[in-house]
Amino acid sequence: MKTSLALAAALFAATSTVAIAQDDTALVQAPPGEPYIRVSDALPLPEFIPGLGTLFVNPDTLPAGPFLAYDHDGKLSATVYMTPLEALENGKSFDDLGIGSHAVRGVDVYYNAGHPGVDEPHAHVVLYHDEGAKGRLAK
Repeated sequence: MKTSLALAAALFAATSTVAIAQDDTALVQAPPGEPYIRVSDALPLPEFIPGLGTLFVNPDTLPAGPFLAYDHDGKLSATVYMTPLEALENGKSFDDLGIGSHAVRGVDVYYNAGHPGVDEPHAHVVLYHDEGAKGRLAK
């Protein structure tokens, strides 16, 4: 598992400099508009997931995302990637991943055993866009 998380961290480092961002202002407030859909409208998940917030994703970018994570006030707080560990272990790259905002104030990478939408074990790579984002998404 350490190798998988290291691969996920390497993936983030390799793609963060070439990530394609959309117009930051268009994504600042939920809902972000097409092609994004609210994850809870498509999957059996709560509208607000503690630790991740209210998620929107372009279905064409699954499973990696980006998932745009909004706080209770609809403010873009994080961009989340969900990268399947088996795919990473088998050498798959997730290149040119989009980002919700160019501002990144912190990054978390952690293991998830699977959930609706990304059923297989995967790494969550979370880019927090401002100092208070992690706290606003926590509850």
